[in-house]
Amino acid sequence: MTATVDVPRATGSAGGPGQSLPAVLLERAAATPGRTAMRKKYLGLWRPYTWSDYASRAAAIGLGLRRLGVAAGDRVAVHSENRPAWLLCDLGVQGIGAVTVGIYPTSPATEVEYLLRHSGARVLIVEDEEQLDKAIAVRDRTPDLERIVVVDPRGVDLGDDALMTLAELEALGRADDDPVEEFAAAVAGIDPHAPAVIVYTSGTTGPPKGAMLSHRNLLAAAASSTRSFAVGPRDEVLSYLPLCHIAERLISGVNGVTAGYVVNFGEGGDALAQDLREVQPTFFLGVPRVWEKLLAGIQIRMEDASWLKRRNYRFWVRRGEALAAKRWKGTLNPVDRVVAGLGWLLLYRSLREKIGMGRVRNALSGAAPIAPQVLEFFWAIGVGVREGYGQTENTAQATLTPPTDVRLGSVGVAVDGGEVSIAPDGEILTRGPGTFLGYFRDAQATAEAVGADGWLHTGDVGRLDADGHLSITDRKKDLIITAGGKNVSPSEIENKLKVSPYVKEAMVIGDGRRYLTALIGIELDTVGSWAVHHGLAFTTYADLAAKPQVVELIQAGVDEVNRDLAQAETVKRIALLPKELDHEDGEVTATQKVKRRAVAERYATEIEELYR
Repeated sequence: MTATVDVPRATGSAGGPGQSLPAVLLERAAATPGRTAMRKKYLGLWRPYTWSDYASRAAAIGLGLRRLGVAAGDRVAVHSENRPAWLLCDLGVQGIGAVTVGIYPTSPATEVEYLLRHSGARVLIVEDEEQLDKAIAVRDRTPDLERIVVVDPRGVDLGDDALMTLAELEALGRADDDPVEEFAAAVAGIDPHAPAVIVYTSGTTGPPKGAMLSHRNLLAAAASSTRSFAVGPRDEVLSYLPLCHIAERLISGVNGVTAGYVVNFGEGGDALAQDLREVQPTFFLGVPRVWEKLLAGIQIRMEDASWLKRRNYRFWVRRGEALAAKRWKGTLNPVDRVVAGLGWLLLYRSLREKIGMGRVRNALSGAAPIAPQVLEFFWAIGVGVREGYGQTENTAQATLTPPTDVRLGSVGVAVDGGEVSIAPDGEILTRGPGTFLGYFRDAQATAEAVGADGWLHTGDVGRLDADGHLSITDRKKDLIITAGGKNVSPSEIENKLKVSPYVKEAMVIGDGRRYLTALIGIELDTVGSWAVHHGLAFTTYADLAAKPQVVELIQAGVDEVNRDLAQAETVKRIALLPKELDHEDGEVTATQKVKRRAVAERYATEIEELYR
């Protein structure tokens, strides 16, 4: 692959029907204009958006931007929480041949500045006053930025000539009688090989890199997902992970348009549990942290349940665990089905509905490794969570667990049309139609990532079994070599520690050391509930984490994990963090990946104490 230095301009070769996401949107709007495409919860009520609404508003936004001078290949940034306007803007930008750049809503001003400067975005679309303030603070250092569009202008002083509202942008795009027809003409001119979006990587070890994904990359990923999950217009999803993340972009944006299902936008944040119960999605993607939190919530509720409910729960979970292996192979016999049916009546149905999984047909875990114990539990109650593996650089298309060949510890086999290989040094390589165009303005990193033969170097280490199932060991750069020469995968140990409902974060340390230690962040909700239940008074997170009783609680969980580890892999000492790791403090990425180097530097004193 040729190293790409900048966004290429559209060549003018006609995209044609279905050759880009905006083209598919226009086709769907023409075929089913009145069908619901999205729903947004506002003040307790769910407001529907039809496919006609979707297409006409995306068209108005795209044409409005073009009248502001945005041309094919120019970058337009979106800085917002998940909401319909995010997708409307994304499709509008793509439809005129421009490139969408997503910025995480939690990004601090310094990160916003870097992304705007590096991408050279000419227009920034912000959600509200909070995000606008970040942009205003760094505007003097972002020379390419010409306009800022505000989605929700409540509390915003619009006296600045560079500011306008999204409503004003749409009105500008509707200057002609039929904006959709004009938009369709622009869409027809899209080069399917040109960049559609730039997705910035999390940047755990350095500045984020902008991965350029083409229109063809996105549609190839959509085709693979549709085949794998058999989703269609009758399905529903809940959009809650940041839309800047490639996985959520695929589920809510790309697949939502191509498969035609309903994308629901709840109130987000702490309301996720309530949103899930109300929507009861049929297709659900959860990062490991979400599945762990759902399991922790169930475990905590069961501790406070009556004796009879606890006994019923334990009995049917054990029965479900016994059936799980047969579910993985699709070999349930008639007796098994009767047992599963009774379990459904007496536990599984009510439990699944309470966590929002009552209707789910496709459940997926991705973006990071997940502990096998978590998967075993959800399979036991009939939620068949399959693991997938992918990266921004391959449009999240590498492997997926087959529905009737589930192997714990494996992330599945290569997706249709894709290939997976292992390099001599153990690095995982992938190749397929989802492989990205390259890193924006970084020819060297592009050349290092993709070889002349088209293989993408993922930076992960793993192994393939005889049947093509892939197991991931760890990130290549994160592997620990102890002073005794033992190679240790910290993520495997960390995932086991995080199975505990009381542990939110775990960072294993030990490179070049005599033994392993860990910095552990407690889960405030569950540990706080435990403290109240045991009459332990506390005031703050730091106060709670410093309690000897809490240290003993966490140590007991660590001891339990240690029993199943080899001697060199056991965690000998722990220290509880005095605060939650925070994106704005540079301790985690926007996707909540721990920045190991930053955390190790911040807590160097605590780490050294563990080795005294």
